[in-house]
Amino acid sequence: MTPRIVAIGGTVSIGSTTELALRTAMASAAAHGAEVQLFDGAYLAALPHYRSSAHAGAEGREMVEAVRAADGVLLAAPGYHGTISGLVKNALDYLEDLSKDTRPYLDGRAVGLIATAYGDQATMSTMQTLRSIVHALRGWPTPMGATIRTYPGLFSPDGECLDDRARMQLDMVGQQVVQGATSLSAMARPAA
Repeated sequence: MTPRIVAIGGTVSIGSTTELALRTAMASAAAHGAEVQLFDGAYLAALPHYRSSAHAGAEGREMVEAVRAADGVLLAAPGYHGTISGLVKNALDYLEDLSKDTRPYLDGRAVGLIATAYGDQATMSTMQTLRSIVHALRGWPTPMGATIRTYPGLFSPDGECLDDRARMQLDMVGQQVVQGATSLSAMARPAA
């Protein structure tokens, strides 16, 4: 079985540290045998506020359907004022469309978490928020959550993570989401 992982995250800035960190974890997940689909900051920025008057119903459907079919999820959020960005929160609100599924929300899915910020305190409060949201959505956060303190030069111009500590965390999150997705999917399959 090839685990299907959906990656969600980023900011309104193309090539943001959050998105580069997510792409690093995605590469690790792919290297561990997963098929990975990305919904980046540009995709998230185009989503109207969930259930607002601008939300016609078709927006976000591709992301929701991808999560519905996924075995695992990678979530990456920047720390904004001690919590996740509104951009990422709005994308997660779209998962309400999974509430009536046999496997509602993130139920039975491993979820790897990445929090980025300029300070350690902000990365930790953002990580705590992500874990709380994933628990509320019935997901299984991976044991490792990457808390990435951003600074100029963390990533090369071509997107390679140049910090050993950050790269280790991101690689581990990618690996653990695949391991968790594989284990949870095996448990959910009916016995032959």
